[in-house]
Amino acid sequence: MQEFFNFLNTVPWWAWLLLILFIIAVSDIFFNKQHTIRHNFPVVGHLRYFLESIGPELRQYIVANNREELPFNRRERGWIYASAKNENNYEGFGTDQDIFSTHYIFINNALLPYKLPEGHPNIKNSGLIPSAKVMGAWNKRKRPYRPASIINISAMSYGSISARAIESMNKGCKLAGAFHNTGEGGLSPYHLKGADVVFQIGTGYFGVRDEHGNFSMNKLVQLVKENPQVRAIELKLSQGAKPGKGGVLPAAKISKEISEIRGVPMGRDVISPAYHSAFDNVEGMLNFIEEMAAATRLPVGIKSAVGQLKDWENLARLMQEKDHGPDFISIDGGEGGTGAAPPSFADHVSLPWIYAFTDVYKIFQKYKLTDRIVFIAAGKLGFPAKAAMAFALGADIITVAREAMMSVGCIQAQSCHTNTCPTGVATQNKWLQSGINIEDKAMRTNFYFVKFRKELLQISHACGYEHPCQFKTDDVDINLSDKNLAKTLATTFSYHKDEVNFASVQQLLDCPHLGGNLNLESLRETEDAID
Repeated sequence: MQEFFNFLNTVPWWAWLLLILFIIAVSDIFFNKQHTIRHNFPVVGHLRYFLESIGPELRQYIVANNREELPFNRRERGWIYASAKNENNYEGFGTDQDIFSTHYIFINNALLPYKLPEGHPNIKNSGLIPSAKVMGAWNKRKRPYRPASIINISAMSYGSISARAIESMNKGCKLAGAFHNTGEGGLSPYHLKGADVVFQIGTGYFGVRDEHGNFSMNKLVQLVKENPQVRAIELKLSQGAKPGKGGVLPAAKISKEISEIRGVPMGRDVISPAYHSAFDNVEGMLNFIEEMAAATRLPVGIKSAVGQLKDWENLARLMQEKDHGPDFISIDGGEGGTGAAPPSFADHVSLPWIYAFTDVYKIFQKYKLTDRIVFIAAGKLGFPAKAAMAFALGADIITVAREAMMSVGCIQAQSCHTNTCPTGVATQNKWLQSGINIEDKAMRTNFYFVKFRKELLQISHACGYEHPCQFKTDDVDINLSDKNLAKTLATTFSYHKDEVNFASVQQLLDCPHLGGNLNLESLRETEDAID
């Protein structure tokens, strides 16, 4: 035996390498039944699959230019990362955008910008922008809610997103005064770290379902009673990435904790149906909303992607006739994408946000309903200039998902659906999650929100306005075609947004329904750190 080991020691390293390559070649030629490339080109064929596997990384960091990559290009990601890390997020030497490209937007600044009067709240806190509208005010809900921030976190469920990522976001929301939408996966302990919460109810009724998977009003009432930080309820009809399809949480992602939170068994994929079982039509949905609002005393709204408009027309007509309905409406653009979906859905089903929102807004404007609804906009709007455009079209609040993920470390690896997210954001792998420093990432979320609001407010002031809600549809131009290269949003989409009832930022701060548990001193500390 010793002689055998002595013989092995005499074999040079290159001989071992050749032996390994020979074994791989034999395996590729005689035992491989799946890959033609590996059979026809043994050994070297493996390079093809390796390069394919790291293709996104090669394009992201080496091949693609600053403005080329999708869904978020390097410039966009860089702005979010720099803002979240409290670094310099400016760019020098002028824009590198193609300002003549289709859908490029121009914000029309005023000759003289808005000047903050003495004692104005934004002098000390330039990143403070509460919502100009109150959720539930028109329908006289028992606990109306005015979000303390015009930018908030959109729906992302615990299960699809990791515990440490959700906790980081929630603590960041608390610091920034923003709300945190739970997503349809139920209310987890990681959503309860101090921020206001919007509880989302999807077709699976996770967290508020009975033993048969049907909606349970008793469980919803109990959940709201035990968790006063839940300030509103969002009924999800569909989402931008996969409208009308439902969803799947793979069994591999379902831990015992997730099973208990959602009220689902372990070891099996969890299916969210494409439709609700609690109602069958628009009128039934309105009745369901009123029942939940009466039982919980909270504002109740809906979230949906947009395609056909006949049901939206029917909804607006019934709301006018019955004089009640959802307190807020979240319009999700087809470019939304935290949920995994087949390419046919992600690429082609439902309208992009700008088309979806303008179509829906015009319907509610026709029925004179815009003053009673808080319009929430979602779909790659987590940048100040895009937010200004959204407010000019009629949005009242912005919610972000992927942008918030980036603020806590997401690198756009696009492996959210594989449970192998390298940054620990979209995985239940304990080892991958362990790299997330919750306190550091919470502060990054806070800085992203405050810097976003500060820059949006600066744009508002440049246009002569105190608050973004004052933007008009004529204040933004958009490139269309060569014949009439740029037109105002009003001309392009054939409407002027209705005026929002706004007096002053101070009046918003004095509102008894203001949420966010605002700590102005804490916000001031963030402000000082930014300066």
